[in-house]
Amino acid sequence: MALTLSSHSTLGVASLLFISFHIAIISSQAAIAATADEYNVVSLGAKPDGVTDSTRAFVGAWLAACSSEKPATISVPPGRFLVGGATFSGPCKSNAIRWRIQGVITAPADYNVLGNVGTWLLFQHVDGMSISGGILDGRGAALWACKASGKNCPSGATTILFSNSRNIVVRKLTSLNSQLFHIVINGCQNVRLQGVKVFASGESPNTDGVHVQLSSGVAIMSSKIGTGDDCVSVGAGTTNLWIENVACGPGHGISIGSLGKDLEEAGVENVTVKNVVFGGTQNGLRIKSWGRPSTGFAKNILFQHAIMSNVKNPIVIDQNYCPNNINCPGQFSGVKISDVTYQDIHGTSATEVAVKFDCSPKNPCTGIRIEDVKITYRNDQQPAQASCVNAGGLAFGLVQPSSCL
Repeated sequence: MALTLSSHSTLGVASLLFISFHIAIISSQAAIAATADEYNVVSLGAKPDGVTDSTRAFVGAWLAACSSEKPATISVPPGRFLVGGATFSGPCKSNAIRWRIQGVITAPADYNVLGNVGTWLLFQHVDGMSISGGILDGRGAALWACKASGKNCPSGATTILFSNSRNIVVRKLTSLNSQLFHIVINGCQNVRLQGVKVFASGESPNTDGVHVQLSSGVAIMSSKIGTGDDCVSVGAGTTNLWIENVACGPGHGISIGSLGKDLEEAGVENVTVKNVVFGGTQNGLRIKSWGRPSTGFAKNILFQHAIMSNVKNPIVIDQNYCPNNINCPGQFSGVKISDVTYQDIHGTSATEVAVKFDCSPKNPCTGIRIEDVKITYRNDQQPAQASCVNAGGLAFGLVQPSSCL
């Protein structure tokens, strides 16, 4: 069947990606192990007091490393370093630049400094860079409070954005209390996040942990994400994405979408999400699209080996997404969703409907496969239910709640 073939296709592509990531990392480590230039931000004027603006020293270290023809290391020693909005641009002469961060990089206390900038730390047009260790403190709580009060507040800044870059590795980095999204990967190829931690209040608005869009060959591995929005959000134009060993909560789950915001939009395909745990989240495994015309699509998606603990919507496809019912009432989603597999999903739902497929009447979901799924309601006390609208597919093995496909 087409569905079975597409599932194997997804696994094959993702496995090749996984191997290529390891090869890239080994090559990068070998290059950096060679004689390297090192630039210590303190030697360039940064002060580890958390008060003195060290932006110039950080940008200076980057310019020196980027200009070096040898592998280069930028060292951030222990301490707190205040950095305002900073852009680190390539292309660089070296394709082996390493950030070794031992301290805390902190945003300005006044959220207005970055509130309308859009991004706090921007890396663009970089090929071959790694970041290891360290904490990025976005100090977003004051802005969240402003938004909660209903005042006229700035939108806030993403903590760290990788744009139009390739061969990027981020290891053991912690992002705290971002004003807006924590980590954004936009227009990139071959990016690996390993052992990343993201923490923000469950009430913090629009603080997605990791957002990926218009990118291919991204892997998010062995990470823990708790925030006020999606733990991982997958935007249009994402292909060959691998998510594995991720713990999510609090948050809105792992979401593909929202898709279909624009009429002309790239699709999402070849996504693998496996060995993930959700605790007390609003959603578990979610696909959502706007209820209006679009050329977008989502296909060849594999959700495998997931554990749900008191999750409100463990498995959900929502093709009638329309915040505040603006610009889409009465319209149908043009996003085509096909070949989606849910395999070995277990746990508990906080609501009676644990599986909900609410698909577009104009473009019904096709090729959905459910296999070995057992989700109960209220800590195993009651059976859960499934709901299907405009959804077609097959169920295999033990499936609870009973399949409605």
